Amino acid sequence: MFKTVLFAIDRSQESVEAASKVIELVKTHNSSLIVLSVVAESDNPDAAHKATSELLDSANQMFSDKGIEARAIEREGKPSFTICDVADEMEADLIVMGCKGMDLAHEGEGKSTSHRVIDLSPCPVLLIP
Repeated sequence: MFKTVLFAIDRSQESVEAASKVIELVKTHNSSLIVLSVVAESDNPDAAHKATSELLDSANQMFSDKGIEARAIEREGKPSFTICDVADEMEADLIVMGCKGMDLAHEGEGKSTSHRVIDLSPCPVLLIP
């Protein structure tokens, strides 16, 4: 049912908790997994890229330990738009993300990143509380 799952992560506890659901989904549906972290505008872009790279390496190791091969992608931009663009580009069948994240609480217009992804997504979105 879900050939390709896009897991959008940040450094939040919700992302950590969502990982177990992603593992379950990917194993149940024998899905391909793409792990995405978006680097938003920052006063210190080098530090932001380094932190994102470390986050993706850690996520890849965790999935590898569970027998899942994941493709890690780092992108720059406005998180909600970037997540949806990558989902469209990779032909994802499902986006999974925590319902709240660090540094991504509001992107303007009073909506959280997760709500904006729901509004813009080219595929179903699963939010993990």
